[in-house]
Amino acid sequence: MKNSLMRFSVAMPEDLLIRFDQLVARRGLAKNRSEVVRDLVREALVEDECAQPGAEVMGTLTIVYSHHANDLQEKLHSIQHDYFENIVSTMHVHVDAHACLEVIVLRGDTETVQLIANLILGTKGVKNGRLVVTTTGVGLWGNAD
Repeated sequence: MKNSLMRFSVAMPEDLLIRFDQLVARRGLAKNRSEVVRDLVREALVEDECAQPGAEVMGTLTIVYSHHANDLQEKLHSIQHDYFENIVSTMHVHVDAHACLEVIVLRGDTETVQLIANLILGTKGVKNGRLVVTTTGVGLWGNAD
């Protein structure tokens, strides 16, 4: 059974409300203030859950690198093989004649996922990258609904 919607009031300065309404408008026709507030609360709860030591998280690490960098692919593969239990999937894309993009899907406790990301991002030849982490929802949502 789904939770009942509870109503509450929020007071904020007018200029902040104007900017918030602009955000609501950018999120599309199906969004209204209440839905955007719920989205923001969920985002904050997910961020907090992922920051908890030992939390089970999923992450996507997106990196860009030159495939001409000396031994880089071997180094990246070595790291991924060292943590094969945490690597769910990878996708490799040839951006152009020199650059590659790789998306690595990770799963594990927050510390391990961050460690793997740091090892890969710190590998000489990786130009840039970003880790995005989310909860598996087990502790936060209770089920997939």
